[in-house]
Amino acid sequence: MVLISAARDYVGRMLQDISGMKVLILDTQTVSIVSVAYSQSELLQKEVFLVELVDSMPKESMAHLKAVYFLRPTLENIKHLRTQLARPRFGEYHLFFSNILHPSQLQILADADEQEVVQQVQEFYLDFVAIDAYHFTLNLHLNHMYMLPAVVDPPSSQSFCERVVDGISAVFLALKRRPVIRYQRTSDIARTIAQEAARVMYEKEPALFDFRRTEISPLLLVIDRRDDPVTPLLNQWTYQAMVHELIGIQDNKVDLRDIAKVQKDQQKVVLSSEQDAFFKANMYENFGDLGMNIKRMVDEFQQLAKSNQNIQTIEDMAKFVDNYPEYRKIHGNVSKHVTMVTEMSRIVDGRKLMLVSQTEQELACNGGQVAAFEAVTKLLNNESVSDIDRLRLVMLYTLRYEKESPVQLMQLFNKLASRSAKYKSGLVQFLLKQAGVDKRTGDLYGNRNFLNIARNMARGLKGVENVYTQHQPLLFQTMESITKWRLKDVDYPFVGNHFQQGRFVGIKPQEVVIFIVGGTTYEEARSVALQNATNSGTRFILGGSVVLNSKRFLRDLEEAQRISRSSSAV
Repeated sequence: MVLISAARDYVGRMLQDISGMKVLILDTQTVSIVSVAYSQSELLQKEVFLVELVDSMPKESMAHLKAVYFLRPTLENIKHLRTQLARPRFGEYHLFFSNILHPSQLQILADADEQEVVQQVQEFYLDFVAIDAYHFTLNLHLNHMYMLPAVVDPPSSQSFCERVVDGISAVFLALKRRPVIRYQRTSDIARTIAQEAARVMYEKEPALFDFRRTEISPLLLVIDRRDDPVTPLLNQWTYQAMVHELIGIQDNKVDLRDIAKVQKDQQKVVLSSEQDAFFKANMYENFGDLGMNIKRMVDEFQQLAKSNQNIQTIEDMAKFVDNYPEYRKIHGNVSKHVTMVTEMSRIVDGRKLMLVSQTEQELACNGGQVAAFEAVTKLLNNESVSDIDRLRLVMLYTLRYEKESPVQLMQLFNKLASRSAKYKSGLVQFLLKQAGVDKRTGDLYGNRNFLNIARNMARGLKGVENVYTQHQPLLFQTMESITKWRLKDVDYPFVGNHFQQGRFVGIKPQEVVIFIVGGTTYEEARSVALQNATNSGTRFILGGSVVLNSKRFLRDLEEAQRISRSSSAV
């Protein structure tokens, strides 16, 4: 468990050597980092009495407690720390930072510690949220910035790039590796991030990254979400991806408060492959198989409940009391999964998503413009289809056939505007401007080279096991190209000549971190997990600025369009 184990190791080391009752003090970003790595019960086992935010702490003295700070080394956090050290509330201060602390920041803290309450200052390189074994995110709020040129909002653009570089650097420091770096040629922001990451690792902080050289250097590949706008627009039909698309997952937690008749202790539930064996076994299963597996789990629980009801002797009672905590845990887990699947079934039926998704998959995977136009038009006229589903269908059609029939495209635009109250004028056209065929590097629809054409033809002849999960994200092709050493230098150039130092020429890497500027999807995370399970000799880790579903992707698109219009007007 590469990333999760690294995250748990850092948090454990922070807390285990400090005996006694502790207060853990975090910032808004390290809250996510810690909550994904450690559960509340595990923090209690480490004698963490209280968790507070660094920017909203009460002022009463707690001299009997020890303060453990885990913060990002930002100017704002250093300012908070300086103020709090000047008037210490706690008996001891143990300071840990999630990334590289600059000497000037260390000097500020030293000057503020006049009462000498600081016991230690350490850097623990955990500046990312490890949501799965091979999947991490940075949870960036300004995710729409990747669609805007740097001249539109230079401070925000610079801040976005700096945060991405910080996160990528921390990943490699945690893995104790220094990579060779490549980027997507058609993306200015991918190039900027790749070049800055190389500057940090090879020029600015070379000593920190001077690990024992492995035989083959790992690869960092920085790519742009706009190269594959299709994947975040599709409805999903595997468990983890479907929960995020229809309900939403944030830091491995699902908010169920809006669902009727949910018990109070089930209103916010954890959905983690580390803490939930059923979820780990089913997170990549399609919806049909998932339903059967949940029924089997419910049947097993009913048998357990019956056995617990059959209490006749004192020995039976003692056994029940001993097993009660585990029984409650199983009951909660069963209830959680049944609640989520029931809610998703309700949404699927209400929005006619099986009908919508079949057309989506045809648009993403197969040709046939005339049939596609008829199918999309029919769904636009269907009163049961939601506004967001209408918008996504038109976007998927437009991305597929943007060069083929302007008249049909205009008919769909007009139909969408007349049928959808929430449709924002020009959003489909703005998507084309951002991610149309002229902007993309990859072979999104598999129609540029003979191998992909043959593969698609074979798929069409054989059929697929499940029409709702036939789509493969572009990332799948990218990983295949890396494992077969077919990633073209002209499309994905190297930064500098570090690949020569790393003995990288002509040898496929054993470790690859692919970072998607603009966000990853759980469908892509599934592709990475399945690829890693093939034992190809290359292990992939996927990271991104956020984890997308269609709502977040469209929200980012709308915000980028709004800012672009404002800057054009100015």
